[in-house]
Amino acid sequence: MDKKTPAKLNAGFPPSPAIVKPSRAEAEAAVRTLIRWAGDDPEREGLRDTPKRVVRSYEEFYSGYDVDAVELLSRTFEETEGYDEMIVLRDIRFASHCEHHMVPIIGKVHVGYLPRRRVVGISKLARLVEAFASRLQIQEKLTAQIANTIFDVLEPEGVGVVVEAAHQCMTTRGVRKPGAALVTSRMLGSFRSDPATRREFLSMIGNPSSAPLPNV
Repeated sequence: MDKKTPAKLNAGFPPSPAIVKPSRAEAEAAVRTLIRWAGDDPEREGLRDTPKRVVRSYEEFYSGYDVDAVELLSRTFEETEGYDEMIVLRDIRFASHCEHHMVPIIGKVHVGYLPRRRVVGISKLARLVEAFASRLQIQEKLTAQIANTIFDVLEPEGVGVVVEAAHQCMTTRGVRKPGAALVTSRMLGSFRSDPATRREFLSMIGNPSSAPLPNV
C-alpha cells in the first residue's frame, strides 16, 4: 500500500450535519416504548426515571460523535532531539458499543508509530481511541479509524494498531461463548512494507490476548 493513500473511512470527523438528532423528550419517549416492549410498566416506581437515566448514559456512551478526531492530534511537537525510534502505547482500555446489537465491546488497543518529524502527546493517543470507541462501532472499523487518523495527521514513517476485545453480542447472547476475544490489526507505511518493523512492534506489545480481557 502506498504511504500516501491509506484506505479512507471518513475517520476523523463527526457524522454529517444532515443527521438530525431527536429532542431529549423524544429520546426518553423511545426508551419508555422499549420498556413496554420488554413487558414492563415504565410508570412503576423503579422504572419511572429510567428513561432520563438511559438518555444521560447515551450522552456518555456516544460522546465521540461530538469529537473531531483530527483536531485531537493537531497539536504536535517537533523538538524531539532527533528521536526517530518507534513510539508505542500499549493496553489502552476502552468500552464501545456494537452497531449491530448496541451491546458493549470491552477491550484494549495497542498503538505504535515511527515518527518522521512530529510526535504527539501520549494522552492524545488515548483520547483518539476514546473518541472512536464512543460511537456505534464494529471492531474492524475502529481499528482502521485509529490507524488512518494517526497516519494522515502525523505523517509518520508507519503506524501499527492492534485491538483485542470481547463482544457481548456473542458472549451474553447468540452463541454465548464467554472468554472469546477478537483480535484485529492495521499496519500502514513501514509497518506494512517492512517485516522487521512490524515484528518489532508486535514484540513490544507482547503476544496479543496473552493478558486476559474482562469477562463479559
